Amino acid sequence: MTQARAPAPSDLQLRFLLPSAGVRGVLVQLDQTWRAMAARAAYPPAVAELLGEAAAAAALFTGHAKVDGRLSVQLRSHGALRTLFAECTAAGTLRGIARLQDDASEPGAATPSRDLRSLGDDAVLAITIENPALGGREPMRYQGLVELDADNLGEAFEGYFRQSEQLPTRLLLACDGARAAGLMLQKLPGDGGDDDGWNRVGALFETLGSAELLALAPADTIHRLFHEESPHAMGGKPLRFACSCSRERVAAMLVSLGIGEAEAAVAAGDGEARVLCEFCGHDYRFDAEAVASLFRGAGAALPAAPGIQ
Repeated sequence: MTQARAPAPSDLQLRFLLPSAGVRGVLVQLDQTWRAMAARAAYPPAVAELLGEAAAAAALFTGHAKVDGRLSVQLRSHGALRTLFAECTAAGTLRGIARLQDDASEPGAATPSRDLRSLGDDAVLAITIENPALGGREPMRYQGLVELDADNLGEAFEGYFRQSEQLPTRLLLACDGARAAGLMLQKLPGDGGDDDGWNRVGALFETLGSAELLALAPADTIHRLFHEESPHAMGGKPLRFACSCSRERVAAMLVSLGIGEAEAAVAAGDGEARVLCEFCGHDYRFDAEAVASLFRGAGAALPAAPGIQ
């Protein structure tokens, strides 16, 4: 398992309130966190931008919803982009990955697009919250499916929150080679704020572009947009890249394969079963004796096998 990296000052999630307008907001910026995530693979530019935006969205949503465990954003399709996955935990750790079709690098292969509508009718975008359960029971999972009727992630998520929570929502996501960022605004439930509050804040939101969202520090963005609304800070959280893989979880995966497949992996690996974590690059190795000992103790409780869930 990789060690969590110390966050730079701009790797932050900031929650704030615009009381006179009756609006709450979350702003996220990922600097070292995004670069660590993007360094795991050489993604095409469109895929890298989508992954960065998904990571920013996952961090935004953990500041918006009650998350005690982890929240993930996951996109699946049968097109050039097969999987897009970003996860943020309640502790502020993030990881993410994208998978392309096997022949994506071949001449003439389909080029991944940022346009969500090009993913095909079978594409699925989901937000999943997994909170720990009490009393040793299975974790509690909540999942919402996001309509892919917009050309970008920000607008797709806007529509999801408007429909699922019945509250006006604005969302801007951005990513470049060095940084990812996001801003989410939502009208507070009830009759809070003045009559023109949401329209006023929405007009200010429209003055913000992707380049400025990426360039300014989080607190500076909030001040630039909403200083006349007297924003109230609701708390900040440092964010960092970290992976939840471990030798114990990989061992659980090998046991789940069965002794035959585990021994075959040892034989194919010249005496070692090797498992490489796609999120952090950690190389786990189990020789024949280590694999045999796993099955001798297979009756003992093991963590859940790792994977994208």
